[in-house]
Amino acid sequence: MKTLLPTSSAGSLPKPSWLAEPETLWSPWKLQGEELIEGKQDALRVSLQEQQRAGIDIVSDGEQTRQHFVTTFIEHLDGVDFEKRETVRIRNRYDASVPTVVGAVSRQKPVFVEDARFLRSQTGQPIKWALPGPMTMIDTLYDAHYQSREKLAWEFAKILNQEAKELEAAGVDIIQFDEPAFNVFFDEVNDWGIAALEKAIEGLKCETAVHICYGYGIKANTDWKKTLGSEWRQYEEVFPRLQRSNLDLISLECQNSRVPIELLELIRGKKVMVGAIDVATNCIETPEQVADTLRKALQFVDADQLYPCTNCGMAPLSRQVARGKLSALSAGADIVRRELTGA
Repeated sequence: MKTLLPTSSAGSLPKPSWLAEPETLWSPWKLQGEELIEGKQDALRVSLQEQQRAGIDIVSDGEQTRQHFVTTFIEHLDGVDFEKRETVRIRNRYDASVPTVVGAVSRQKPVFVEDARFLRSQTGQPIKWALPGPMTMIDTLYDAHYQSREKLAWEFAKILNQEAKELEAAGVDIIQFDEPAFNVFFDEVNDWGIAALEKAIEGLKCETAVHICYGYGIKANTDWKKTLGSEWRQYEEVFPRLQRSNLDLISLECQNSRVPIELLELIRGKKVMVGAIDVATNCIETPEQVADTLRKALQFVDADQLYPCTNCGMAPLSRQVARGKLSALSAGADIVRRELTGA
């Protein structure tokens, strides 16, 4: 029987201190070679157990095998030179030194499929796997070859589709594409961004999701949020087109954000991963706070289409805080589940 209000994490969870520097986003590995491969698998097991102990229904790898949610995928592709770096503005928010696209991009071998197979072997629960979306990928690179954001996005969409099909074959139940860029480049999203994402999910039988957030709790993002005013209405620009798309689930921020909850009406009919955990604070929500966010969302999302989730990834948080937040998510969902079923 299908779980009502199945919980999940939006993405990354903290890495153990023996694998990478704790509470640091995108920190380098502390191990090498065979030790690193084994260490990543051990971290994945730990991350899975923490999700299970917290009562999370749809589990993930917690991105334990990845250093960065976008570039770790790109590192495995041909056509991108990581030695040749340029400074670009990421999502119109902060400058970063990024690799350069120097030729046609292609994927010679699977990137995350072995990791996904390993996760599948560890649990009988539904599993979710995150991939970067095409638009967020192009926003993390300097393009010296195609010189067209749209062309490069279509090439990445084809590559992502190859990877997604193999992840599905490895037993992944939900494939999630992370597209924080959808909250910034509205015209491009509607012109070709969502179409490129639909190319990435072409032919998949498993469920597909797009995760659109306001970012990790890092200074560049929190500073940007301060400029957005009393209401964050970015979703309004892309939700109507997403509602008509082939994607099954839309993952978004609600907890402690200034997103007007009524914007959920624009994606009525879609399954919605409602972010009920704020990842930009060390303060652990109470189950009641989580339940309150979910109750508000239920005004606009049918109960059988509501998936309680975190706002974004929790890699920069301490393991103790992340553990507490996952438990609060689970307990809050349970409160609302009992209200709905009268159990």
